[in-house]
Parts: sequence; C-alpha cells; structure tokens
Amino acid sequence: MTDRDHGTLLSFEYPDERRARIVADALAPEVGELDESRSSATVSRDGSVVRVRVTAADLVALRAGITSWSRLVAVAERVSRDL
Repeated sequence: MTDRDHGTLLSFEYPDERRARIVADALAPEVGELDESRSSATVSRDGSVVRVRVTAADLVALRAGITSWSRLVAVAERVSRDL
C-alpha cells in the first residue's frame, strides 16, 4: 500500500492539436505548485488530447484534486479561446 492509493485520469479532447498544446502549456506550471501533501497531479498531451492524472492519499483529497484541476482546465480553455 502506498500513500497515493487513489487516482483518476481526466482526458480532454480538443478540435485541434494547437488548442490542446495551449491548454497543456497553461497547466504545466501548476504541476507541483498546488498543496501536494495529500494529492498530486501530472499533465500530459498526446496530439489533441490533454490528460491530467490525479493521485491522492484518500477519497476526499482525490475529490478536491479533481475539482481543482477541472477548474484549472476550464480557465485554460477560456483563455485558449481568445488566442
């Protein structure tokens, strides 16, 4: 058993690779910047798909991590529409 036994993978597909790259690049600086005492995340991109993997010590921390990263993705998506 590890200290990060819970996890999920969030996948976001965009109409083109450019928009996915903008979103992923906007998220990258946040990796490791949020409170990682109970949860952590990684961000990756494969073509037009951005993936955020959230791992956590418990289900409450996992839910909080999912909420935080979903909000960050939503902000990055709004910003990418204006570019």
